[in-house]
Amino acid sequence: MKDNSAVETPPGVAIVGMAGRFPGADDVAGFWRNLRENVESISHFTDAELEDAFDPSVRGDPNFVRARSILEGVENFDAGFFAMHAREAELTDPQHRVFLECAWQTLEDAGYDPAAYKGAIGVFAGCSMSTYFLRNVLRDRAAVELFTSNYQVGSYGELIGALPDVFATRLSYKLGLRGPAMTIQTACSTSLVAIAEACKSLLLYESDMALAGGVSITFPQKRGYLALEGAMVSPTGHVRSFDAKADGTVFGSGAGVVLLKRIEDAIADGDTIYAVIRGTALNNDGAARAGFTAPSVNGQWEAIAAALANAEVEARSISYVECHGTATPLGDPIEVAGLTRAFRASTDDVGFCALGSVKPNVGHLDAAAGVAGVIKTALALRTRQLPATLHFETPNPRIAFEGGPFYVNKTWRDWPQETGPRRAGVSAFGVGGTNAHIVLEEAPPAVSEASIRPTQIICVSARSAAALEKARQNLAAYLADNPRTPLADVAFTMAAGRRAFVHRAAIAADDAAAASATLKSGQGLVFGAPKGEPRKIAFMFPGQGAQYPAMGQGLFETEPAFADSMRRSAEILRPILNADLCALLYGDEAERLSAQALQATEFAQPALFSVGLALAELWRERGVAPQMMIGHSVGEFVGACLAGVYSHEDALRLIAARGRLMQEMPSGSMMAVRLPEAELAPYLKGDVALAAVNGPKLCVAAGPDDAIAALDAQLSAQGVMTRRLHTSHAFHSPMMEPAANALRKVVEGVKLSPPTVPLISSTTGGWLTAAEAVSPDYWAAHCREPVRFSAGLKTMLDAAGPDPILIEAGPGVTLSTLARQGGAGNAPDAVLASLPDASREASDTEIFARATAQLWCAGVVIDWRGLFSHERRLRVPLPTYPFERARHWLEAPPVTHAAGALADTAPREPEVLASLAAGASSAFPTNEIFPPMAAAPMTTSQNDTASTAAGMTDKLRRHLVDLLESLSGESVADAAPDATFLEMGFDSLFLSQVTQQLQRDFKVKLTFRQLLGDLATIPALAAHIEEVLPPETRTAYAPSAPAAIPAAAAAPASAPLAVTSFAVPVAAALPPLGAGASGVEQIIRDQLETMSRLMANQLAALGGSPVLAAPAPA
Repeated sequence: MKDNSAVETPPGVAIVGMAGRFPGADDVAGFWRNLRENVESISHFTDAELEDAFDPSVRGDPNFVRARSILEGVENFDAGFFAMHAREAELTDPQHRVFLECAWQTLEDAGYDPAAYKGAIGVFAGCSMSTYFLRNVLRDRAAVELFTSNYQVGSYGELIGALPDVFATRLSYKLGLRGPAMTIQTACSTSLVAIAEACKSLLLYESDMALAGGVSITFPQKRGYLALEGAMVSPTGHVRSFDAKADGTVFGSGAGVVLLKRIEDAIADGDTIYAVIRGTALNNDGAARAGFTAPSVNGQWEAIAAALANAEVEARSISYVECHGTATPLGDPIEVAGLTRAFRASTDDVGFCALGSVKPNVGHLDAAAGVAGVIKTALALRTRQLPATLHFETPNPRIAFEGGPFYVNKTWRDWPQETGPRRAGVSAFGVGGTNAHIVLEEAPPAVSEASIRPTQIICVSARSAAALEKARQNLAAYLADNPRTPLADVAFTMAAGRRAFVHRAAIAADDAAAASATLKSGQGLVFGAPKGEPRKIAFMFPGQGAQYPAMGQGLFETEPAFADSMRRSAEILRPILNADLCALLYGDEAERLSAQALQATEFAQPALFSVGLALAELWRERGVAPQMMIGHSVGEFVGACLAGVYSHEDALRLIAARGRLMQEMPSGSMMAVRLPEAELAPYLKGDVALAAVNGPKLCVAAGPDDAIAALDAQLSAQGVMTRRLHTSHAFHSPMMEPAANALRKVVEGVKLSPPTVPLISSTTGGWLTAAEAVSPDYWAAHCREPVRFSAGLKTMLDAAGPDPILIEAGPGVTLSTLARQGGAGNAPDAVLASLPDASREASDTEIFARATAQLWCAGVVIDWRGLFSHERRLRVPLPTYPFERARHWLEAPPVTHAAGALADTAPREPEVLASLAAGASSAFPTNEIFPPMAAAPMTTSQNDTASTAAGMTDKLRRHLVDLLESLSGESVADAAPDATFLEMGFDSLFLSQVTQQLQRDFKVKLTFRQLLGDLATIPALAAHIEEVLPPETRTAYAPSAPAAIPAAAAAPASAPLAVTSFAVPVAAALPPLGAGASGVEQIIRDQLETMSRLMANQLAALGGSPVLAAPAPA
């Protein structure tokens, strides 16, 4: 293909391919369509649809949200395409499987078959934690134990199917990629970091192309969550980035991949460039933030400023930023603040840059979030349109838009251009602080030349007949919907940019409408399914009589290789013929030879030789080379030239002399006779001789005109079919003897060599030997001896093996007809013509293109780059492979609703004992450690009221301390009363977990923001909870009312002992065990009864009450 490097090249890395699967969209086209139509692809579930393990008490919580964005059909996968057996596919995380498919689609979208690409292709990608492995593969504790016992030395199917370490390398293995392969894991910024790392690899020349992206598919997909006001996830199940109603994000599943390439290489190779990455930057927030999961203004603005500096562009040239845009109360204001600080370093202009985020449309895709933003922004640059920010109505009052550089893009609109190319930024900020920002620029204009060929070859292939049908229907639909896409670019992309699978179809078409109709209907398509060893190819070169005026003119005008060969022959022949052969064949009416004039041997033979040689050169440019050759009469000279017996120059001098000498012989006639040689022989008398044996029952007689006329009458009278040939002389008869004698002297002056390619001798019907090839006598007698084409064809077919392909490299189909009659077979691809016959019912370009299509469908490797080497073509995005997915899925164990507490830690031990004793699940901690009971009577102290209040406060504080210690694993009992949670080392994520548990424990409304604000200490939080406790919860934490101490116990003269009444259980307070109670439950019950009586006796002793009697032994 012509080099496209003359196009002006901006610095950077080009995005040349992309693919993805998104909520509500199976591909990038559907994704863009949904963006254009303002579609929200976040799903909202009914309880019946939920697949999570939360029990009804959790789902009944008013803060429980049944929303998430999902990918449909992830249980299905085309395992065979990626050479996976069924069990391997079942054990492989759907994240890996979806990413494999997307990676292949990305390469196809760019127009590259990795097996044919000579450079190094890198992989930079990441995924989320494999919940499929945890939920579906490790189905029970036994599976966990087996896997961990086998770790690193066994269970390789399970290991490789889930291990993130091999996520990128496995893709390289499956697709045969030789560049660096790196798994990237930085949480929410994973895929944008992967893109940045891929750019570095390209600019360091580690990779020549690089796949980069991410995927997140976690299970169960249809699950809900508990929302906290002011926390990360949205209580409404909608993402409202930058809006006053923004209340958090919604997570979901998705995948995206881009193919990257150095911009200068992409332009030179004619790639479609969606956008150019001008600069990237990565950093981390470090410790200067509220917590591990909290964002940082400083970290973000530094990353953005560094990306702008790396891109060497001014902030003022950026007119759109695709933001991380999680819609969290803290995230959006910090993000815009960071952007503003970075932009204000170089411009004071106001309101020039639009902001947007894809998350309101598809949710937060975690490891795929960054690449989703890049794909959206690249498509926006390519189409010069800005998508609307879904759900945006009123700016978030916490964001300082007023007087700043930014505004939120509310509606779908054209993207205006100021000075210079359109530019955009894309941000992704990961939990943990890894920030990524890239600067994108619109692509330079693409240059696609008008094709030199009126007829294009459109190829489609697949691994099965069903997939082939789907593939051609998809391409037909594309051509119908995109008639302005240059058909030559479509042909180039499908031929040079797609892998050739075994099931094939092809068409030669002049325009998109015709191609679409044929692909859709199948009528006129060439089909093939090559199997086994490559079929041998033979060239056949016709002899005199096949010529006609302007033969090959269509190829002369459109195929440089053909035209160059013809011009070279014409230059060699010019001093011999005293004329320009190209003008004689392809000139205007005044110059062009008529059919009658072209019968003259002195013109016919050089013309046939030159056209045959030019066709052979054109076939060889397409990568089609013969393993054997056969020529009819003068056609053998073409084969001999190609086989190196003599040079192009010597061959033409010899042919010109041969034609001239034969033309000088007395005139004569030739006649085809439908008889076998043995039956014709008795009729050949006198000057009539056998000139050719073309078939088992087809011969040619030659001699003087009157003798041939007499033979014609004799045979016709006996009912033998005859046909007079349009020749001026009796070739290959004794009448050529003088010419042969004169020709011997010419041949003696030619350097002759043994053939390097097997060639049939048309005079013997066997293989041309080295001795024959270098003998002047052989070539001199060639015009005198009969042509034994039938015997030669049999010799060649016997040696060719099964199903050879015979190509007639000359005008017409004379030899094609003889070959089919002689045993070549009737299969459509058994014998192919290169040019039409003299009737020209089809054009030269159509015949040659159709023959090329048939060869490709037969399994012949076509050099498509050679075919397009004389024009500048573009690789264009076309429908990708139609995967034949089947279900490969391990079912998860049935849901037992054992996770209802939503706690992030195991229940504390006393709660476990109590709940088990009560017949409850150990997964559900209870706040009533022991059921309340009446304490032994005690006298009332003057501080009774104060002690009651203090008792509740103490219990609440102890509960908070307990909870904090359980969740953190750290002791906080000794912390100073005024120590804040932040000072204790707890970050926002930890406090979110605390808030969730407190809401369940106390049935109160709390936000983790309050724990960072006015409720930031244990005393403050305990006091607040005590104040807002609902009645049904308060009774569990209120101390029992103090009772009077009996007189007998009030003897001491000193002040009475003030003892707060504890809620101590007695045996009677424990609920009865059910009929199915286990032995473990009975033991725990007995332990609780014993502990209850012991504690009751201790308190009774302190208060002077009677000791409870031990129960009688059973």
